[in-house]
Amino acid sequence: MIPVAEARARILAALRPAPAETVPLGEAVGRVTATPVVARLTQPPADVSAMDGYALRNADGVFGAALQVIGSAPAGHPFPGSVGPGEAVRIFTGAPMPDSADAVLLQEDAAADGDRVVVREAVVPGQHIRRAGQDFAAGDVVLPAGRRLGARDIGLAAAANHPWIAVHRRPRVAILATGDEISLPGDPIPAGGIVSSNAHALAAMVRQGGGEPVLLPIARDDRAAIAEAAEAATGMDLLVTTGGVSVGDHDLVQAGLGARGLALDFWQIAMRPGKPLMFGHVGALPVLGLPGNPVSAAVCGVLFLLPALARLCGLAGEAPRTSPAVLGAPVRANDHRFDHLRAVLNERENGLLVATPYERQDSALLRLLAEADALVLRAPHAPALPAGAAVEVIRLDRLGV
Repeated sequence: MIPVAEARARILAALRPAPAETVPLGEAVGRVTATPVVARLTQPPADVSAMDGYALRNADGVFGAALQVIGSAPAGHPFPGSVGPGEAVRIFTGAPMPDSADAVLLQEDAAADGDRVVVREAVVPGQHIRRAGQDFAAGDVVLPAGRRLGARDIGLAAAANHPWIAVHRRPRVAILATGDEISLPGDPIPAGGIVSSNAHALAAMVRQGGGEPVLLPIARDDRAAIAEAAEAATGMDLLVTTGGVSVGDHDLVQAGLGARGLALDFWQIAMRPGKPLMFGHVGALPVLGLPGNPVSAAVCGVLFLLPALARLCGLAGEAPRTSPAVLGAPVRANDHRFDHLRAVLNERENGLLVATPYERQDSALLRLLAEADALVLRAPHAPALPAGAAVEVIRLDRLGV
């Protein structure tokens, strides 16, 4: 068995970002830039007024001066002339500064009387003026490659005059649930059978991670059926299987994929829940084999699938972020496997997080997983800890899973 961190590193090292495609700016949110976004213009394109008021020469902006108003400059309608001695131009926010004007008199500091204005507060040179290129200049990199685009990034790209953006294609992820005992939700359930929850949970995780899930038909515990399902995943960026990767007589994923040329990278992780995790390739297709127990599959999804999706989307991919907390209940000493205890979180008035693990940690208890706020991390051979002891947690509520 290999450590969790090593398994994740080996998965990420084997993956490459999906190819680039160009999409309309309005469809780029949540995607990852494939190339730097370079400004196609200068912003602002000229010196502009930052306030409503009067554009004038600094020399004329002394207290008590009476100036002749020679015109107006609303936003989008620059004043065509220049400002001479004793003159001012009515100006509005965002309008270009007229030639020769080097100061702005705020309208609240001015007393207007017909076509004249009296200075009631002396101006300061350059005050209330946004200089050309103050935000960015043509040719500046405003967004780097490898950035997941949020709403603010979309606004910046729009300001830089980009109607289209080059982003990495959403990775296509085939999801294959295996087992004679499982049925899809709503389908008849045979004697001794159960409803398959893993495929739908993992599909939701793929969507949240920026990918496009493709649910394959359930593969029965038959090598040929599993091999045929793998054939259906041809052209995908990743095949995720769930169930059938342990050591039982009916755990046939490795054998079935072996018929398609599976090159196994590793199998079995020193962790709980989720020990029987597998990673390899069928030709050029990466294969991530997750356990069949629903909690195990979900925890492995958080630890391995989400980082893998980030890598395929064009990001580096990394371990889930952790947060400091204190235990709300004592925990026992840990064995040789890295443990992930499902827990609820409460926040004290001082902002300290209190993580209280559930007494029951069975890997089939999906309801408790859905109610959990976090995973409490317990390193191999960690000693018993009392309530109040410091721990690190992965916040499931922050991941949105």
